[in-house]
Amino acid sequence: MDLKSNHTSPVITDSAPLSKSRLGVHSNLLPYSPPGTGFSQNLILTVPRKKTGILDDVRASGWLDAMKSSSPPHKKITKDFNSELSSTDTDVAYCTWMLKYPSAIRSFEQIANYAKGKRIALFLDYDGTLSPIVDNPDCAFMSSAMRAAVKNVAKYFPTAIISGRSRDKVYEFVGLTELYYAGSHGMDIMGPVRESASGDHPNCLRSTDKKGKEVNLFQPASEFLPMIDEVFHSLVESTKDIKGAKVENNKFCVSVHYRNVEEKSWATVAHCVHDVIKDYSRLRLTHGRKVLEVRPVIDWDKGKAVTFLLESIGLSNCDDVLPIYVGDDRTDEDAFKVLRENNRGYGILVSSVPKESNAFYSLRDPSEVMEFLKALVVWKKSSAL
Repeated sequence: MDLKSNHTSPVITDSAPLSKSRLGVHSNLLPYSPPGTGFSQNLILTVPRKKTGILDDVRASGWLDAMKSSSPPHKKITKDFNSELSSTDTDVAYCTWMLKYPSAIRSFEQIANYAKGKRIALFLDYDGTLSPIVDNPDCAFMSSAMRAAVKNVAKYFPTAIISGRSRDKVYEFVGLTELYYAGSHGMDIMGPVRESASGDHPNCLRSTDKKGKEVNLFQPASEFLPMIDEVFHSLVESTKDIKGAKVENNKFCVSVHYRNVEEKSWATVAHCVHDVIKDYSRLRLTHGRKVLEVRPVIDWDKGKAVTFLLESIGLSNCDDVLPIYVGDDRTDEDAFKVLRENNRGYGILVSSVPKESNAFYSLRDPSEVMEFLKALVVWKKSSAL
């Protein structure tokens, strides 16, 4: 198979324009619907051949601006979750933003009231959600307290981790056999065997998990594995002289991290990535928090992974199911959008800075995520009495 073909510059993709909520809940439970704009679906990455470190092309300059805006600097904030007067709350912009995306902790009673009589299914991103964003992606370890919280919540609700990492890598970080795992932005899913649901899908294989239990492996982009591996090795070679750049093979996608690259060298990173993938018409370029990601051009994302997992665990098309998805990155917007548009449940954005989203609620950081998970368990125990 010829892995390459001539093609124009890869398209930078991003979440679809935000639309008004059609979630079937009482209006006083909903934040204002964000009109947001996001990046244009047609924004083309055009990079000059000469590695000058400066992009003169207007479209390329706009792309670099997008890189900067999507990767805000860390904001050191002293947090006191028991105080109404924390330093974050005094920030006018953040307070205004929270009118659209109220705290899931402060709004927990409202969420719990709507969840009465429903079965909650919980979906969690990993980086920036269960673990802090760190300079070295290989050191994004979750705390023992967070692991205990996730383990405990999984006793009461079906729980899945959906990450951009490879499935094996995120399992290595989490280490809990009680969960379902979806790696590579949902392109590598391990879920339960259900003959009437996903088991007969052409990309679904039977396997066994760490406990020896039979599971389904769903890998809709399996044909791209040789191509992804080839691009990974090319990107490693291409970026080896860029100080701080790190290339990560996430099996069905490749991540180029520029978190530790000086901003003046971001254009060089852009050039290297573009130069490698410009001839791969079946690959697309997306980006998250200081990371460029090369992914297969298939109709699959985290939103479809949520739908697939709900089907796999027998909770799709059920009026008494409330899916909750917690995530912090642009790729999580696909899942937020599915829950919002299909009247299914709640998306919760993890962010300490204001940004537009398809989510309904917000949490500041992994510490608040842990508090929310604990609150779910307390609520479930008390409602069972």
